[in-house]
Amino acid sequence: MRHVLIAAAALAAILPGAALAHPKLLSATPAANATVAKPTKLSLTFSEKLLAPMSNVELVMTGMPGMANHAPMPIKGFRTAVEGDGKTLAVTLPRALPAGTYDLTWHVVAADQHKVEGQYSFTVK
Repeated sequence: MRHVLIAAAALAAILPGAALAHPKLLSATPAANATVAKPTKLSLTFSEKLLAPMSNVELVMTGMPGMANHAPMPIKGFRTAVEGDGKTLAVTLPRALPAGTYDLTWHVVAADQHKVEGQYSFTVK
């Protein structure tokens, strides 16, 4: 058992730390639980460079003012691209989002090939 622990410690010492990390969401616009005015672009910034073809978002309107029983409505027709330093996933909408509540679900893949995902909500006034 002691040999296994020594081998694991030696392996951890020679492998670069970045290869063992996963991308983490650092910031988002709009932010989680924020209330914003009719956005036309959303952005998510991560701790590592992303692989563009393997990273994406889903956007669903979950509530609309004046409609108590609004069924979830997927938002379609937007473009998603990795921008800037390769760490920002940008969503360009064809038109401003109407007033309501939204759930944004994201999944990204960085150089380590691990898929990381998350979700948050925001409101448009």
